[in-house]
Amino acid sequence: MIDLVPVFFIAFKAIVFGVCMFLAIKWHYDQDRKSKAARALLLTGAKVIAVLTLLTIVLVYATLTLGQKLGLNLM
Repeated sequence: MIDLVPVFFIAFKAIVFGVCMFLAIKWHYDQDRKSKAARALLLTGAKVIAVLTLLTIVLVYATLTLGQKLGLNLM
């Protein structure tokens, strides 16, 4: 039977990279318009950093929880 842990993490990684690539392309496209204020740009950057930090915390928690359920000593 195939081990599903790598499949899950590779799928999660592909989704995160896809979202980040979309946001990067959108950001560069929006830079051509230059109609946004600096405050809105900083707010968007803060939101992106907050979301990525939250996703990182969730990923670490899920990894440690799954590792503990599988009997691995990750700490």
